[in-house]
Amino acid sequence: MMGNQTSQSEFILLGLSDLRYFQIPIFLLIFLIYVAALAGNLLIVSLVISDSHLHTPMYFFLGNLSVLDIFNSSISVSHVSFDVFTGNRLISYPTCISQVFFFSWFCSAECFILDMMSYDRYVAICHPLHYTTMINIPLCVQVAFLFWVLSFACCLLHTLYTLRLAFPDPTTIPSLFCELYQLFQLSCSDTYLNYFLIYFQAACFSVPGFLVTFLSYVYIFKTILKITMKDGRRKAYSTCTSHLTVVFIFYGTVFFNYFQPKSKIFLAGRWLAVFYTVVTPLLNPIIYSLRNSDLIGALQKTLSRIVSTP
Repeated sequence: MMGNQTSQSEFILLGLSDLRYFQIPIFLLIFLIYVAALAGNLLIVSLVISDSHLHTPMYFFLGNLSVLDIFNSSISVSHVSFDVFTGNRLISYPTCISQVFFFSWFCSAECFILDMMSYDRYVAICHPLHYTTMINIPLCVQVAFLFWVLSFACCLLHTLYTLRLAFPDPTTIPSLFCELYQLFQLSCSDTYLNYFLIYFQAACFSVPGFLVTFLSYVYIFKTILKITMKDGRRKAYSTCTSHLTVVFIFYGTVFFNYFQPKSKIFLAGRWLAVFYTVVTPLLNPIIYSLRNSDLIGALQKTLSRIVSTP
């Protein structure tokens, strides 16, 4: 007998429970990666806040990106920890829907932030003399606030329309946490309207945002190729390669996850979830910190102040 949205009370979240002999080692690995990612992103946020030299648009958006990574990784690891230590694979319907909403919200906001960081690099390299007039901190605060609110509204709409879906009883979710796309796949209701909303939002926001990133780097590389001095060209490359690497990782994972054949969604979904909710938040601070002299300098100054403090 099929359940419906009024009688559905809980789901079975598979997590790592089917990996009997590898559950603890895999969990410990995930947890160690999460702790490292948490420490790295918290460090970036604290440096951006405390060091006045980092009070620039680029680092303001980088701080936002780190906050979003912290939230995203915490969503998945928190329930995996509960599952491993209690052995309880059940997740209540309200908790599952909450995970869907918050994860969608943070991912959508991250897309907007990455797009804005691309535009920031475009202005800095292609129009350096007009950078301070075109992009400044007050404007960035307003844009970031708009992106957070816009993402909130879009994901709230998706979540509300998810409440109308019916699911078989019991419903097993083969992932670490509840995701919007997997719920659509598992539902026994007509999901046409849900998919329409997603594609409509993609057409209105995601595709234009991706085009902003793509076109920004087209003009960036055209400008860099015109630079005759090797040092100037190398410096220009170094200012955008970190962000471009993060963009490739983020969008590559999203496209692979949501545009592969439906028959393979559940097979790869769990490990993709581990990658983009735990591994990617660790890669971001590593990529930015290793190639960023400003962050390294801010960290060295902070450590020297701590050591010199009696």
